[in-house]
Amino acid sequence: MKVSETRNQLHELLQQQQQAAEKTSQGRENRSVSGSVAPEEKVTLSERAREIQQARQAVEALPDVREEKVDELKERIASGEYRVDGVKVAEKMIGESLLDILA
Repeated sequence: MKVSETRNQLHELLQQQQQAAEKTSQGRENRSVSGSVAPEEKVTLSERAREIQQARQAVEALPDVREEKVDELKERIASGEYRVDGVKVAEKMIGESLLDILA
């Protein structure tokens, strides 16, 4: 499985969690509009919900760009040390294509 696919799955789970929270919030608003005060509600999260919440926090804490890696590559390119092995690039491209086809 590709990392991007994992991120997409995580993103979908996070969206589902947000939609559920919005529905719950809307339900509370509708009850309080009727003039009566809703009793205090307790919510207990399942272990899976806690894991999703932790994963969400971890993903949000990740930088979009790995600045240290970008800086290192810029320095290597500028100094002429960065060399691309075309055979390795081609092998990776073919391997990824095969994995996509088989998945």
